Amino acid sequence: MATFGIEFVPNVPIKELINYCKFAEDAGLNYLWITDHYNNRNVFESLALIANNTSRIKMGPGITNAFTASPAVTASAICTLDEISDGRATLGIGPGDLSTLPKIGIPMETPVARLTEAVSVIRNLWTGAPVSTPDNKVFKFAGAGLAYKPKQKAIPVYIGAQGEKMLETAGKIGDGALINASNPKDFQFAVPIIKKAAGEKKFDIAAYTSFAIDNDAKKAKGAVKPVVAFIAAGAPVPVLQRHGLDLNAVNTIKGGLAKGDFKTAFGAVNDAMIDAFSIYGTPADLNAKIKGLTDMGVTQIVAGSPIGADKNNSIRLIGKYVIP
Repeated sequence: MATFGIEFVPNVPIKELINYCKFAEDAGLNYLWITDHYNNRNVFESLALIANNTSRIKMGPGITNAFTASPAVTASAICTLDEISDGRATLGIGPGDLSTLPKIGIPMETPVARLTEAVSVIRNLWTGAPVSTPDNKVFKFAGAGLAYKPKQKAIPVYIGAQGEKMLETAGKIGDGALINASNPKDFQFAVPIIKKAAGEKKFDIAAYTSFAIDNDAKKAKGAVKPVVAFIAAGAPVPVLQRHGLDLNAVNTIKGGLAKGDFKTAFGAVNDAMIDAFSIYGTPADLNAKIKGLTDMGVTQIVAGSPIGADKNNSIRLIGKYVIP
C-alpha cells in the first residue's frame, strides 16, 4: 500500500504555509515536501516553523541540492530539523535545477559526483565522528564534525531523479527516490533501473506528480495546465518522445515562456501533454490514476503543484477520498 506525501512551494506568507501543512497532517498525509529555491521563503526556516506546528507528519526539503550549500551546512540543517520535529526529518536532495542555478552564477559541473560525495559526507557527519575525505573530487573535508547527532538513528535520504544516470545513482545511494513524473510509462522506465541499482535494500519510490483534485474535473484540468507548460518546456527530448508528444507544440510553449507570453505558452498545451505530465480530476479519477502508478511499483504518491484550484478543498478531498 502506498504512502501519501504533498508538496508545498513556500511562495505564500509563512503563516498560510503552516496552515496548509497542519491541514495536510490532519487529513492523514504521511510526508511534507517543501521546495527549495532562492527566490522563495527559505526552505529550512520554513520547515523549522512547520515542525514546531505539527506533531506526526514527516518532512524535508523537496528538494535541495549540493551546489548552493556545503554538505556540512545541509547536514546541520537537517539534523536541527530532526531535533525540532522530534525525529521526523527527511532529506530530499538532487543534482540541482538548470532553470535556477545559472541565474545565480552557479555552473552545474559534475552533478553526479557532487551529489554522491555530498550524500556520503552528510551521512558521515550525522554519526558525530570527524569526517575527512582527501580522495574526494569536490568536497575535501579535513576532520569536520557536528557537535550533536540527529534524534533518528538514520535520517532517510531521498534522491531527486529523472534521467537514467540519476535514477541509477538514486538506487545506489538513496533510501528513496523523488521522481518528477506522473505517468505510468515513466515508471515502467524508471523502476527497473532503480531496483537493479538498489538491490535488496528497502527503497521508497515516490511519484512526485503534478496533481490536481476537484469535484469538478474541468477545474482540476485547468489548474494543471500552467504547470504542465513548464514541465513540457523543461522535459528532455527522449521523455517527450516516450509520450509521443508534438515537438513543435513544445517549442511554441518554450518560445512563449521565454517571452513571458503566457497566453501563447499555455494555449499550446494539449491533452496529450496534460495526460503525460499530470494526474488530475475527481477523486474517482485520481484513485484510478494512482492505481496505475502503484501497479508500476510506485510506493509513495506525492501531490505536487498545483494540488488543485483550491488547496484547502484539495487537501480535504485527498484526506476524505484518496488516502485509504
